[in-house]
Amino acid sequence: MKVYTYSEARQKLATLLDKAAEEGEVRIRRRDGQVFIIKPQTRRRSPLEVDGPDLKLTLPEILQSIQEGRKSY
Repeated sequence: MKVYTYSEARQKLATLLDKAAEEGEVRIRRRDGQVFIIKPQTRRRSPLEVDGPDLKLTLPEILQSIQEGRKSY
């Protein structure tokens, strides 16, 4: 992992943010030796946002099921 100097980071901030998104993090070293890590924030999902089950149904099968369900009313 490449470590950027403070001056490089200041000049190329947009590039560093893109690189952090791709690689997970970037490091910036100050003249005094301190190192900082920039990471993208993990995206929070709503607890109601769930993946649906993969039923492997074709469109005609889905339409047929809908039609059958409507006939019962």
